Formats: sequence, structure tokens, C-alpha cells
Amino acid sequence: EVQLVESGGGSVQPGGSLRLSCAASGFSFSNYAMAWVRQAPGKGREFVARIQGRGESIAYADSVKGRFTISRDYPKKMMFLQMNDLKLDDTAVYYCTGDSRNYLSWNDFNYWGQGTQVTVSS
Repeated sequence: EVQLVESGGGSVQPGGSLRLSCAASGFSFSNYAMAWVRQAPGKGREFVARIQGRGESIAYADSVKGRFTISRDYPKKMMFLQMNDLKLDDTAVYYCTGDSRNYLSWNDFNYWGQGTQVTVSS
């Protein structure tokens, strides 16, 4: 059974940092394209960052470039999102998602975690 479990969310002041983790199980993690996606209250899901299978390429949303860093630990089957200089607009539920079909758009990925809440407030 494929499972993606996020952790590391919380409340932080503007300018602060958080590190999100996604624990993967039940599939060949190294071959999967993985991504972080977020959903703010009252809004649709929004792409944050993506890393292809075997880390061949990485992409970020313009809104997080230079502040967020996506990475993955292949032996531990973990994916991370280091978030620095957090802003009020970063408040959202953050989801981990993945699929073996590296060519797919993130919103067509088959597997999703349950999400972790990130709240940025002063």
C-alpha cells in the first residue's frame, strides 16, 4: 500500500523557518516524481516545488524561489521542504504528492498525503 505521511507543520512568525517532511512507503521511491503542493483557506491547490525521480530536475513556484528548498533522502524514503523567510501568504495546508509517471503534471499525480498545516502569523 502506498503511503505518504507529512509532518513538521506548525505556527511561525513572518520571517521564520519550518522544515516539512514526507515519509514514503509502499513504492519504489527513487523512481517517483515527488512534489509539494499547498492549499490556502478558500483557494485551490497550488504548486510549490517538485523533484523528479532520481533527482534529475527540480522546479519551484516563483512565489517560493530563493526561500524554499526541496530535497529527498533516497535510503530513508523521505522528502523534505525547507521553508525560510516565511510570509503570511505561505499559510496553507501543505501536501506531499507523487507518481511513477514523471511526465505528469503534479495535479495528475496519483498519490497524496493527508497534509500538514503551516500557519504564518504575527
